[in-house]
Amino acid sequence: MSWGSPPQLIALDIDGTIMNGFRTMTDRAAAAVRNAVAAGAHVVLATGRPVVSTLPVLEQLGLTTGNVLCSNGAVRMDVASGEFLAVHRFDAAPMVHRLVELLPGVLFATERPGLENHVTGPFPLAEVAADLMVDHVTLVAEPISRLTVYWPERTADELIARLLSERFAGTACTFDQGAPYLIAVRDGVSKGSALEDLRVELGIPADATLAVGDGGNDIEMLRWAAHGVAMGHAPDEVKAAAGEVTGTVHEDGLATVLERWFGER
Repeated sequence: MSWGSPPQLIALDIDGTIMNGFRTMTDRAAAAVRNAVAAGAHVVLATGRPVVSTLPVLEQLGLTTGNVLCSNGAVRMDVASGEFLAVHRFDAAPMVHRLVELLPGVLFATERPGLENHVTGPFPLAEVAADLMVDHVTLVAEPISRLTVYWPERTADELIARLLSERFAGTACTFDQGAPYLIAVRDGVSKGSALEDLRVELGIPADATLAVGDGGNDIEMLRWAAHGVAMGHAPDEVKAAAGEVTGTVHEDGLATVLERWFGER
């Protein structure tokens, strides 16, 4: 993709890319996304969030058509109809049982696409107004699309160190670099794999793709894109996966990228 050719498929992370740590977005960032849509680009939010906490972002951006990828690519939804076009589930029971042994006091949340989460305790940043409290048995009684692991009163480094040598069959795990969180989805599922399926379906050339993100769960997406852009505050391993580094979310790094093709507000 040359600088003179606008990208046709644009994949955007939400937290740390569109929205800052306070879960707000600037007018400039929102306008840059809307301008890309108005110009005819397929703009796809590709997020680790579940559907329920992604819907308000779609509304804020005015995205009413197209696709959205949630739970690190495990759930794909048609924005206009709310129909789930793909849901990749896995059996999380063995993983949960092992983590209870390894992480004293650990909390879990599982996504129910389009509904409230099942949780085993209160999370500091609840994704919906009323999560449904359940026990460990109910939590994993059926295959799930996403498992969120939170280790209260610990650090991200402590969680990573405790689980560094663990392998959970059938799952793909991503750690949060700033807080003691882990997200697990079915093995082989990622933002990148889900975007490739969508690209092929839409018939968009591989060299007409752009992705922007800041987290470990964005690495596959940045490698997938013809032009992958890491936010300026991203960890080094994320920057290494990208072809370019833009400004931080507080510097409107996303808008800086999109405005090259789609103009300023």
